[in-house]
Amino acid sequence: MKKKQATTKQIVNRRAKHDYELDDSLVVGLELTGAEVKALRLGHGHLRGAYVTVKDGQLWLLNATITGTNAAPLSDEEKTRTRKLLAKRKEIDDLIANKQQGQAIVPLKLITNGRFIKLRIAAGRGKKL
Repeated sequence: MKKKQATTKQIVNRRAKHDYELDDSLVVGLELTGAEVKALRLGHGHLRGAYVTVKDGQLWLLNATITGTNAAPLSDEEKTRTRKLLAKRKEIDDLIANKQQGQAIVPLKLITNGRFIKLRIAAGRGKKL
């Protein structure tokens, strides 16, 4: 018996490569609710205008929008709530060092295939246009 392959939609921040000179990227986990996971697996979300900040030695994703589905609706406050990112301490310390040098931490892509939902982030310096 064959397993069904999930058809997942990619959620990509297309403006990131245009607006920033990016360094090496890193994959981190996300703390999500069940309704948010279901919506992201169906491709209902975007990273337009999203950014990562450091608060109390932890990474937080701000302004990422996840719209609900008919089966699992989300309220307006839950759509753009602040979400905690899960990374190793050494990775967080490296990103904090980059942030102190004037670089921004930019979300690039939501990875929805596999068991967990992950986020690819990179530190980068803004391009002067």
